[in-house]
Amino acid sequence: MSEQEQTLGPPTAADGAPGDGVAGDGVAGDGHRTRVSMPVARLSDPHLQDSALHPQRTEKLIAVFLLLGIAGVAGFGAAYWQNADPWIQAVTFGAGLFFLGFGLTAWGKYLMPRGPFIEERHVLRSTDEERDLMAAALVERTGVVVKRRRMLGGLLATGFGIFGIVAMFPLLRSMGPVPGDTFAVTDWKKGSRLVDSNGRPVHRDDLQPGAILTVFPEGYAQNDDDRSVDQTVLIRLQKTPVKTVSQGGELPDGRESWTPAGYIAYSKMCTHLGCPVGLYEQELQLLVCPCHQSMFNVRNGAVPEFGPAPRPLPQLPLAVDSDGYLVTQAGYDQSVGPGYWERTNQGNGSA
Repeated sequence: MSEQEQTLGPPTAADGAPGDGVAGDGVAGDGHRTRVSMPVARLSDPHLQDSALHPQRTEKLIAVFLLLGIAGVAGFGAAYWQNADPWIQAVTFGAGLFFLGFGLTAWGKYLMPRGPFIEERHVLRSTDEERDLMAAALVERTGVVVKRRRMLGGLLATGFGIFGIVAMFPLLRSMGPVPGDTFAVTDWKKGSRLVDSNGRPVHRDDLQPGAILTVFPEGYAQNDDDRSVDQTVLIRLQKTPVKTVSQGGELPDGRESWTPAGYIAYSKMCTHLGCPVGLYEQELQLLVCPCHQSMFNVRNGAVPEFGPAPRPLPQLPLAVDSDGYLVTQAGYDQSVGPGYWERTNQGNGSA
């Protein structure tokens, strides 16, 4: 047999005339099958592959792989439940995924029908007459459509505008109330008597050198609305008046009279973010803010020596009245607390 021929049967009538001795069942009169010419099929032809010739055997082999995958996944579940070694979990899980994937891939490759598959359908393009009618309708209705869209567009823009304004309310409210003159005006006035948090006046003999106390103006110790801006830290450095000196030399004339009997008072609100400056390092004579560790030297006008605070703490001028109680000569000469837009940038002087 040549490579262009294969023994097939039964032949068609075209292979021989009835009078040539070809039987109707494709068998010649002498009992031999007739050879017909057929093109050689390629080896890649799926019809010649073993999987196509024996689909049941292929199906059983794929079932074996799927069962192995199921066993691997089940083994991983059992290993995980029993908290087995990690390598056991990895092996069972990896094997289960491998065999399941291999079986699924083999199923699709060898048992599923192969394309390409073509489905005939009608032409989707509209006829020229339908296209002309549609174009005319669009031209006719354009004016009404545009007018309606203009109205809807205006309503939509108005809705989005109102929504944007309302959405700003929580943002603005989260910034807190407008400071106004809250930091510039305190309840400290000329002649205000210093009292502690319980409202008890502070006598010149109450504190020893090195002691510290938070004080308020008399009558405002229990006022929660103003306590933050009024809170003042009172320190007794020594028993004699303190000569405060700035880093550039002496402070303005008359500042020495602000520290009777060695008492000195500064605003307790940090000039960085307004935290209470409530820590005092006695040996170094430094006020320390616990929030961001700004340090203020109490002997040189509370100028910041460390930390993010940009300005000194405002100083409160003190005096002693006829009964020996500490009072103020005047209120603060500048705004207390952190900086804001309207605040001046001057240090411990007139603002």
